[in-house]
Amino acid sequence: MNASTKAYEELMTRLKRTALLASCSAVLEWDEQTYLPALGSEHRANQLALLAGMVHEQATNPEIGNLLQELETNADFTEGSFEQANVREARHEFDRATKLPRRLVEELSRVATLSHHAWVQARKANQFNDFLPWLEQMIDLKREEASAIGYQGRSAYDALLDEYEPGATSEMIEQAFLPLRDELVSLVSAINNSAVAPEISILTRKYPVEKQREFSISAAKAIGFNFDAGRLDIAAHPFCSGFGPGDCRLTTRYDEHHFPGAFFGTLHEAGHGIYEQGLPKEHFGTPSGHSTSLGIHESQSRMWENLVGRSRAFWDVFFQPAQALFPEALGNVSQEEFYRAINDVRPSFIRVEADEVTYNLHIMLRFELEKSLISGDLKPADLESAWNEKFVEYFGIKPDTSANGCLQDVHWSAGLIGYFPTYALGNMYAAQFFNAAEKELGDINKLIASGDFVPLKEWLNKNIHSRGKLYRANRLVEVVAGESLSHEPLIAQLQNKYSELYNL
Repeated sequence: MNASTKAYEELMTRLKRTALLASCSAVLEWDEQTYLPALGSEHRANQLALLAGMVHEQATNPEIGNLLQELETNADFTEGSFEQANVREARHEFDRATKLPRRLVEELSRVATLSHHAWVQARKANQFNDFLPWLEQMIDLKREEASAIGYQGRSAYDALLDEYEPGATSEMIEQAFLPLRDELVSLVSAINNSAVAPEISILTRKYPVEKQREFSISAAKAIGFNFDAGRLDIAAHPFCSGFGPGDCRLTTRYDEHHFPGAFFGTLHEAGHGIYEQGLPKEHFGTPSGHSTSLGIHESQSRMWENLVGRSRAFWDVFFQPAQALFPEALGNVSQEEFYRAINDVRPSFIRVEADEVTYNLHIMLRFELEKSLISGDLKPADLESAWNEKFVEYFGIKPDTSANGCLQDVHWSAGLIGYFPTYALGNMYAAQFFNAAEKELGDINKLIASGDFVPLKEWLNKNIHSRGKLYRANRLVEVVAGESLSHEPLIAQLQNKYSELYNL
């Protein structure tokens, strides 16, 4: 065994050990949002802060830097190999982590736990001011984080964005969003001027929660989520946590009088889960066993939720079972009426329940606000009024409550600043990947209409999941789809679908 081989194996051992410890923290974070008693939040905050510090200590061990230096100087890895990618991404993560003092890492973890609890209570009470002190603390901490990481003349926001979409900048995001926004505004205007009006009241009839759960699980199983290696629980805000091989947790939330929320939310999180379950087990803890970026992760969830779950072909399979489970709500409803209802386009308050067309406008609103929060142009105390003003500008309606406005998302309470843009990136990537899959598999909707979801899942496993961080997101889409990131495939899909639905 030569020195470089030994150094590489030692580096991988250290990375896996750190990831294992981080996965223990992730279990406690999942429990915090699902089963933790309300009075346990302070103790949980201390537990998570301790673990965050321990993970940070391991991740910044100087020996990792020595190993990376040895490999970067002497190793001769095959171009485009997993080994090369592991060293590249390990260097990126090490350099980022070593810029952050352990004190800050622990404080971010502690405040995030307490802030999440405060957010849950404030959201229930519709009281933004109850959450404001925690938001102020979190923004101060995230600014400190950005300053510690550094951004070399760019926006401080870029230092935070890089955690979720490595290599991306706010300028790149803006360049991608601008043409997308223009096309979406035009499409929304055309739909609003259409005489077609789907009967959406059928979605707010009574849908018993236990039957919703049963139906959602059956759909998640059908598209490929393995419940022998995962489970579904309830949380204030839906999310997916992949702890490691064989353990992936989904959450959703139910409303007896709103069918789409839990069902499409579960499909969305199952899409994330299928990605987590498709990562190569043998590479757990290394970059090769980790998702490329959150934009790519979101491409998987949004594909299963929208391109599959909201298609006519999907409901060729699932509408009759839905009628059988919900006879009171759907017994006198045709499949076509139901299909049009779940694809209704209109301005709405809640991002996670928004239609495909307006969804990205929700993301752009948040992107603009959180950039302003980090730059200092927007004070946390003014967030609610700024949100409401911008919401009227984007959607023509004003949120009626804080819970339907700036308190609806968990992200800012958890310090996930820079996360939101990845949702819109995911929608663009999803359209490009779907087109690429169809070139290879043929008409995917025919497969879906026959109840066969395996070819698409296996194509995604092969082309995206199994590659881990072999490529950065911008390169992965080029390799898989043969083109750079573009809004055009997404707009083409939306225009094709909704022109038919709304007689445009």
